Amino acid sequence: MSRIGRTPITVPAGVEISIEENNHVTVKGPKGTLERTLVPSMKIELADGVMTVSRPDDTKDSRSMHGLTRTLLSNMVEGVTTGFKKELNVQGVGYKVAKDGSKLTMNIGYSHQVIVEDNADITIEVPSANTIVINGIDKQKVGQFAADVRKKRPPEPYKGKGIRYANEVVRHKEGKTGAKK
Repeated sequence: MSRIGRTPITVPAGVEISIEENNHVTVKGPKGTLERTLVPSMKIELADGVMTVSRPDDTKDSRSMHGLTRTLLSNMVEGVTTGFKKELNVQGVGYKVAKDGSKLTMNIGYSHQVIVEDNADITIEVPSANTIVINGIDKQKVGQFAADVRKKRPPEPYKGKGIRYANEVVRHKEGKTGAKK
């Protein structure tokens, strides 16, 4: 049995969960509402503030979807209660970011400014000139938006300039002059 799939999800106070037919799950909490249609073959049960996921049989498809279904439900509950956050750092001489209303304006070494607009599900904060914080209730959307921003100028291995995640380690290469000896 899947270790992740059999772990129960405790539903905190203030979170409402409704499970409709074909496993269409709606989670309402203090930060917002999330909806998702999960695999119909999985059995989702909610009783006494604890949600459990069980699989109908031991086929390979059922086993692979068991842990995934439980993790998606857990992320929905965590998203509407605490939310998700990704932090990006901008490194490089002259590289800086600023927030103009709902737009993120970045000077990242191009001849023009790179402008990214936030969507309804995501909020962008710029606490300093080289830090971007992306917040939201949907883990997938927060991660995808952070990846799209990082893609504008990924970190390069020689000087380390670019946009990187806060906990990302970029391996530096030596360059041409290091090889001559």
